[in-house]
Amino acid sequence: MDSTEGFMEDPRYKQCNKEARYGVILGLLNLVWWYVFGYGLGDKPVEGYTYILGFPSWFFFSCVLGAIVFIGLTFFMVDKLFKHMPLDKFTEEEAKEYLKSIEGKEA
Repeated sequence: MDSTEGFMEDPRYKQCNKEARYGVILGLLNLVWWYVFGYGLGDKPVEGYTYILGFPSWFFFSCVLGAIVFIGLTFFMVDKLFKHMPLDKFTEEEAKEYLKSIEGKEA
């Protein structure tokens, strides 16, 4: 007897996994941005630094501008890539109805 017989996986898991991947990718991109600007521009003698708004350029680009860029990307990602979905327990009928509504929007 198959143990998955009669089991219907919650259709929201697929979207949740996709959204989690987006979040991890955004976090890794933020880390790369910070590292490249922080160590790339900050690896010079202090006498060679250029300053933006009183901050060394490496700090301004890695921390100040990086925060602004990635906060903006987070808002964009939540607005465009994340989907509103109820978090209540679905009955099998509600799950099928939800799948139909998602398929209609993706088409």
